[in-house]
Amino acid sequence: MKKNYPVLLLSLFVMLAVSVKAYSADKKVAYPGGKHWLVRVSLADKKGTPYRLSKPERFLSARAIERRKRQGISVDSTDLPITPAYIEQIRKQGFEVVCQSKWNNTVLVKNVYEDGLEKLKQLPFVKDAKNVFHAPDSFNVPKRSELENIPYKQDSVENKEHGLAHRQIDMMNGIRLHEAGFRGKGMLIAILDGGFMNVDSIPAFTTVNIIGTKDFSTPKSSNIYSELDHGTMVLSTMATNLPHIYIGTAPEASYLLIRTEAGATESLAEEDFWAAGAEYADSMGVDIINSSLGYTTYDDKSTSHVYADLDGNTSFVSRTASRLAAKGIVLTNSAGNSGSGTWKKIGVPADARDILAVGAITKNKVNTVFSSVGPSADGRVKPDIMAIGNACWLIKGNGKIGTANGTSFASPLACGMVACLWQALPNKTAFEIMDLVRRSAHQYHQPDNIFGYGIPDFWKAYQNGGQGIANE
Repeated sequence: MKKNYPVLLLSLFVMLAVSVKAYSADKKVAYPGGKHWLVRVSLADKKGTPYRLSKPERFLSARAIERRKRQGISVDSTDLPITPAYIEQIRKQGFEVVCQSKWNNTVLVKNVYEDGLEKLKQLPFVKDAKNVFHAPDSFNVPKRSELENIPYKQDSVENKEHGLAHRQIDMMNGIRLHEAGFRGKGMLIAILDGGFMNVDSIPAFTTVNIIGTKDFSTPKSSNIYSELDHGTMVLSTMATNLPHIYIGTAPEASYLLIRTEAGATESLAEEDFWAAGAEYADSMGVDIINSSLGYTTYDDKSTSHVYADLDGNTSFVSRTASRLAAKGIVLTNSAGNSGSGTWKKIGVPADARDILAVGAITKNKVNTVFSSVGPSADGRVKPDIMAIGNACWLIKGNGKIGTANGTSFASPLACGMVACLWQALPNKTAFEIMDLVRRSAHQYHQPDNIFGYGIPDFWKAYQNGGQGIANE
């Protein structure tokens, strides 16, 4: 177990913390690109591809290949990139390629032509094409907050190494796993979100190992650290490492920050962004993905989901999410915050198969009124597990430690603990890790549609997975 930082150095660090003034008013601007549509183009095949399954190093990182080998997973045709010649022909027709999904063999393209949809459908290698987004005339752009140097107001918690985060980790019996030396070292976690406001400026994140960033949404951001602070809060619950003030669930893990949420609009296209982000994370070799995102209702109500869609296979995003475990990746996804509304149910991709959908509880282990419920449309238990999502301690985009509500924060709390568990049991597969987590939960033998399998006990999961693993 690592020693605490010296008190003097910690005090100096805290005094250097920054706060941020209230967000500046949003500025309304014309939507980039003028009048256009985004079209999801489904391709018939991958004929003519120059890529070969025998040479996966051409399209997967060494880390991604090793993850597959370690779990006995073969590279298959879904891993092959989309045929480049098809992409080139689409571009020659005057369309801009926004993103791609090799697992679904689809391309998302920007179309500025009134007859563009039919034009795409006539291409010989196109199986189908559908509009998934129509650009509005204008939208609001949030301005990045201005920083000023002032100290944190919060007091340290002298008798608790994890500080303000102690209760929310201890509820999952994660403190014991941390004390055994498992804090996520060697694990790579991708976060799919809408923005990571000021992560590059808040001192609490200076020790976080961020290996890269990527933006798959549109309009693309010139700086994801200027976008929404939702991802900032999500990251903080896992990655923060301020002894006696706040320690997250996986402070020694590495992180890949991916923007897939447009923020200003809601459309089916965001499912394409999500799929592209998840596949990129896979190709980079991540072990775990946290997605505190969910979709039910879109700006174009005719494209919104209905309950029958929640079968883990109907929606584009859930079909993609359901593939992740078979690629060797664990996905933790927020269940949704619709429990007190008319919808009440989980969203997509929380309905996906072979993932951990996470609902929210209070510090008293009672489900929150907003936490979305199950089951999935085909009768599977949802959510899978629960974690604190009411008055959850985290770091906000203004640099301050505070609390917030949402299954968005229950999910990364669980995600970080999954990383620690997998560090402790490195020879387990993604399926085995998720099974251990579910079996450790307090009502595994009597799951329901509110708590799912219940609150996981990560120390129990570790013990059940086999003790005697060497401490790193």
